[in-house]
Amino acid sequence: MQEKTFTVTSETGIHARPATLLVNKASQFNSEIELTYKQKKVNLKSIMGVMSLGVPQGGEVLITIDGQDEQDAMAGIQEVLENHLS
Repeated sequence: MQEKTFTVTSETGIHARPATLLVNKASQFNSEIELTYKQKKVNLKSIMGVMSLGVPQGGEVLITIDGQDEQDAMAGIQEVLENHLS
């Protein structure tokens, strides 16, 4: 299992477009991928789940990945977060 915390620096937080990018990236992997914000945990492969969190600018999110391709999944999720939410 891998875990990593990220701070959302985008002025708009995790809104529809970056949420879609995250969900699309997460869906490419077989591992279970969860996003946690303020003790609320959602499946990162669910657009409705991600949008329901309403993560604003400055919000800290925890990404938890468990599965056979967790290293590749973390690298892919990190790339999306760094390039589209910072």
